[in-house]
Amino acid sequence: MYSEEHLYAIALRQCAFIGDINFYKLVRTFGGAKPAWELTPKEYKKLDGFGKKLIADIGNPEHLKFAEEELRFCEQNGIKINLRHLNGLPQLLNECDDAPVILYQKGNFDDRKEKVSIVGTRNMTSYGSRFIQDFFEETQSCRYISVSGLALGVDKEVHEQSILRNIPTVAVLAHGFHLLYPAKNRKLSEKILQEGGALLTEFNSSRKPDRENFIQRNRVVAGISPATIVVETAFGGGSISTATFANQYNREVFALPGKITDRQSQGCNHLIYQNKAAAISTVKDLVDNLRLNKAEAKTGDLFTRSEVAVRLTESQELILSVISDHPKISLDDMIEKISLSSHKILPVILELELLGKVKSLSGRQFIVL
Repeated sequence: MYSEEHLYAIALRQCAFIGDINFYKLVRTFGGAKPAWELTPKEYKKLDGFGKKLIADIGNPEHLKFAEEELRFCEQNGIKINLRHLNGLPQLLNECDDAPVILYQKGNFDDRKEKVSIVGTRNMTSYGSRFIQDFFEETQSCRYISVSGLALGVDKEVHEQSILRNIPTVAVLAHGFHLLYPAKNRKLSEKILQEGGALLTEFNSSRKPDRENFIQRNRVVAGISPATIVVETAFGGGSISTATFANQYNREVFALPGKITDRQSQGCNHLIYQNKAAAISTVKDLVDNLRLNKAEAKTGDLFTRSEVAVRLTESQELILSVISDHPKISLDDMIEKISLSSHKILPVILELELLGKVKSLSGRQFIVL
């Protein structure tokens, strides 16, 4: 079930100062975890920024012993070990520079399906709960996977509504598979697996749910999906970090606005105010923006439509062609491709939006409709 590469990957990741980014540099330089383990102490000068202190713990036999025990634990508990350098991560997550180099998995995860990450406060209000229920009712016929963090409040509601609507759901944990936190959600985690979902974590069985682990967990929640929805959060809530990661990864972020006097809406309102999230106006508009219903079979219209052909200008056709060839292209990339300044491009994009030809996404990205 597991190879030598899994063994040495776990041992290498256990070394002091070898985080995800340094690990990835090592395996790319030496061709794998095993050669990196064996060759780094002798040939570390091949690596920019790697001094003796950084590589001093590589080769420590205690880490290899730990890795052997970890493999036994994973085998006994039906845990799949996904290695980034062996293309084992979900595609979108793999694109993130700081993606985990090891991702432990229980259950099923179909990366071909669309994914939506939905996060929020543990202190959810009836307003947030109603929104989540409405969202899953609207999307129950869509083929996608919901992603959240198995915390109380919003996360719990997301997983439960997914199960209720027969939508696969994925919970990303902030600890190893030797425990389940919070304990109140143990039965829910079992139900997720029974209903065809998955539990994911980058943490081995020695890692407890320490505070810093939740921030690391949040980057996986943001990185695994093309879009993140923030339902409710106060100022400084953990969901703000998830939204921040999603912005850094050039993913779409949506936030549910609320009253400025409501504590659990203040974080969402601030994300919208700072242009770090698009405001959710209606559930239907949100689903359209997420394009979750794109794969649904279209029934014939009751009445036929007659469409008027619109003749585009030369500049409109040029920009439409570039966006069509490069979905989700950023404004900066467009400027580079067609050698026009932003003040000449943006008015044309606005014209195309009014014509229903293109759509603007968060992060100044554009797609063809």
